[in-house]
Amino acid sequence: MRLPILFFLLMTPGFAGDWSGALVDARCWGFEERNVSPHETLMYVDRDRNLEISFCSPKAKTTSFAIVPADGQSLLLDAAGNAKAAELVRNSAGKPPLAVHVTGELNKGTIAIASIASK
Repeated sequence: MRLPILFFLLMTPGFAGDWSGALVDARCWGFEERNVSPHETLMYVDRDRNLEISFCSPKAKTTSFAIVPADGQSLLLDAAGNAKAAELVRNSAGKPPLAVHVTGELNKGTIAIASIASK
């Protein structure tokens, strides 16, 4: 009985699902996430997520994207997802912040995008 279960778990490399959140420039978001005091004791106490999201809103030249759901834990997009997100940003007429809904497969913090749409 254990062997079939183990085989099934190995055959499913990711978690399929859907996520909603703010679309951000992944590079900028990474800088903002690492920009903390080494003496900070409570995570996110002195952080303004809305300001960070606004600051990291993607521009027409952005090439690497992430989704920031309500819990604040970012999820990176794969290469195909980055291309789809770039097209969405170009077609959004520059209205940041851009709220999106994505479907795909999550694998190690990166989403392989099946679809992305603005909310």
